[in-house]
Amino acid sequence: MRKARSVFIWAVVSLCMIVLITLPVNLQTQLITAITVVTVMAVIKILKGEGTWRLVALAFGTSIVLRYVYWRTTNTLPPLNQPENFIPGLLLYLAEMYSVAMLALSLFIVATPLPSRPSRAANPGRLPHVDVFVPSYNEDAGLLGNTLAAAKAMDYPAEKLHVWLLDDGATLQKRNSGKLLEAQAAAARHIELKQLCDDLDVHYLTRDRNEHAKAGNLNNGMKHSTGELIAVFDADHAPARDFLLETVGYFEDDPKLFLVQTPHFFINPDPLERNLRTFDKMPSENEMFYGIIQRGLDKWNAAFFCGSAAVLSRRALESQNGFSGISITEDCETALALHGSGWNSIYVDKPLIAGLQPATFASFIGQRSRWAQGMMQILRFRFPLLKRGLTIPQRFCYMSSTLFWLFPFPRTIFLFAPLFYLFFDLEIFTASGGEFLAYTLAYMLVNLMMQNYLYGSFRWPWISELYEYVQTVHLLPAVVSVMLNPRKPTFKVTAKDESIAVSRLSEISRPFFVIFAVQIVALVITIYKIYAEPYKADVTLVVGGWNLINLIMAGCALGVVSERGERALSRRVRVNRRCEFGANGRWYTASIEDVSVHGARLHIFNKHLDEMLVGAVGEIRFRPYSGADLETLPLIVRNIEPSGDISNVGCQYVPKSALDHRLIADLIFANSDQWTEFQASRRRNPGLIRGTIWFLGMSFYQTSRGLVYFFRSMRPEREAQQQAAKVNAG
Repeated sequence: MRKARSVFIWAVVSLCMIVLITLPVNLQTQLITAITVVTVMAVIKILKGEGTWRLVALAFGTSIVLRYVYWRTTNTLPPLNQPENFIPGLLLYLAEMYSVAMLALSLFIVATPLPSRPSRAANPGRLPHVDVFVPSYNEDAGLLGNTLAAAKAMDYPAEKLHVWLLDDGATLQKRNSGKLLEAQAAAARHIELKQLCDDLDVHYLTRDRNEHAKAGNLNNGMKHSTGELIAVFDADHAPARDFLLETVGYFEDDPKLFLVQTPHFFINPDPLERNLRTFDKMPSENEMFYGIIQRGLDKWNAAFFCGSAAVLSRRALESQNGFSGISITEDCETALALHGSGWNSIYVDKPLIAGLQPATFASFIGQRSRWAQGMMQILRFRFPLLKRGLTIPQRFCYMSSTLFWLFPFPRTIFLFAPLFYLFFDLEIFTASGGEFLAYTLAYMLVNLMMQNYLYGSFRWPWISELYEYVQTVHLLPAVVSVMLNPRKPTFKVTAKDESIAVSRLSEISRPFFVIFAVQIVALVITIYKIYAEPYKADVTLVVGGWNLINLIMAGCALGVVSERGERALSRRVRVNRRCEFGANGRWYTASIEDVSVHGARLHIFNKHLDEMLVGAVGEIRFRPYSGADLETLPLIVRNIEPSGDISNVGCQYVPKSALDHRLIADLIFANSDQWTEFQASRRRNPGLIRGTIWFLGMSFYQTSRGLVYFFRSMRPEREAQQQAAKVNAG
């Protein structure tokens, strides 16, 4: 009876909504309605932004979006008998409908995400054996040493914790390569990493051939291990001490659980954050996914494996013959197969690992190209909407995750659409300036407000658009190539722990300057058209405004591809730990203020510290989280800066043993609370108006910075040409 009543209410509400959406009204009424809805949404956001009121505001916004879709479909498409207008007009319409569909999926997934799960401490008497897999390909031994040491130091019974380095960089195939240098490098790596693993008391494992990339490497690890659970960490993802205690307990609650996924937290900025200098004040790009979307997916039992920072059930994996390897995104593909077989997943919204993300723009694009191509392979080979065994919500969730990576197509269309009118006088959107104001502008504003409702402090206004724009230029050909040949893409390891010593333009920056120049020309044409064709000024102003938004975005992107040089090899993490510093036979009371994977900065309570110590070999004594006794870490003093009654001392680690790697890992990675506190310090919502003003200011500055980098880059070229001319003249 209750079900029948719910269906009846749903049908009545749907009918009323359809009537409201399709109701013919004049332009003035539509404009008043749009202003009213925007006002109501703003008031609700200010007064009652959460719970039921949040859903009420989103419902108001949805009504404006659907009314726009109805008007756009029935009133704005060019006539069929004008193919030069109709074809690009239809492409623009499809791009907009894609955006509406993705908004609908977002509403379904994250309108009411699950709250963060409370801590689920494992039962000490029922702790299962855990195999920790650290797959590696070409990472540096120092980086691997820190990760393996952090994994080995996790708070878990030693007899039940088995850490494995799965080395695909020194396979038998590579050591026997016909290329002599490659073979020698692989052999040297094999010896070095095997010794490192012996020193750290972890298992070293390689295989005969590099087959099926990361999935094949993980499956080889499964063949040689027996633990009930498998934890996976990327080579640069070092876990905190409480990682396993916060995750393994969930498997005791649900025998059909195959995955406990945790967020990926990064201690270094991505290229956008570094070049725009937003890392310390704005949430990172991945926080929208790990802070909101994964919690939304978790509500529908659709949180998926992200390749690292996760614990999986061996029994579940063996039921599907291990990790899937058809696509180059083996993580999502594996989760899709297991969800389709009736297994469950859980997402724990607490950063329990700290990793590195690509530092250069080129590496960033390479990583995203792999993600995009892998998701397209899953869409092509697995097609989640028709995947057997998935629930209907799970189908929608996986379709959202895969269809998202089609964004380069609509972004490209939105970029070039205004140019069709400004350059060629094509009318691909048949509407007056007043209609655009009442329908399209209202839709765009409501869309931005809904995004702010959904993601709030996790994603500031216009930042998603910027990230998508800077990726579109290079991801579009990558996505097209995988559509034409879905088996062509191969797994490529993302470069990590990079540094940029000198400020320069990215090697893949040229297209952004070309696009910016074209849009500057379009801006000039807009001004000319308003003057020369005043009878079409309303339409020209609308299209010119659209191009201006694209120009602002393109200008900001010039700053993104202008790589800032950094003296530091790695990002520093603030800590506050007591220690003793010793050098040249003397000991000083000190505190460790910040650390990185390469060194630390100390505050020593002695303003007269001898600068002759610079270059001296010293050491610090501190108490690790894992023990009660003081332990010693060797280092070299790099610089001393007096500041009041203290001296700031910059030091570089000099690890000489496995114990040293454990101490470095303890300094940086052991305490997960510091990652939570850092994320919380960045999570604030500037609001739509303040966020837009901030973005405009940043865009103007980054445009000028990008142009300065561009003209500087031209100097060596001009000088080389002048020199060549002199030689030829001589």
